[in-house]
Amino acid sequence: MAATKKTTNVTKSNPAKDSKKGKKDKGESSGVRKAEITVMLNEQQAMKVIQNSKVVTVQDLARQTGVKISAANAFLKEALVKGTVKKVGGYSGHYLYQVVSS
Repeated sequence: MAATKKTTNVTKSNPAKDSKKGKKDKGESSGVRKAEITVMLNEQQAMKVIQNSKVVTVQDLARQTGVKISAANAFLKEALVKGTVKKVGGYSGHYLYQVVSS
């Protein structure tokens, strides 16, 4: 007595592949807007921020003026060379700057 195999064609669909519920579309905006960051730093605005503070860091200046940290760092280094600000503390790139009193 020979046994015969029954074959059936059953197709199973994977529900994980069919629906993409867990993934967000990259084109959608979530409603949260980031602050616009500029590269140019207005000298008058930067000096106003520095003069109104006891001391200022590169990160503080960048945050308060809305520019990149590299632009704020370049401004403070240039002001240091000109003699309008001086280093009063800090270490390892996190220096504190203060206006030179005239």
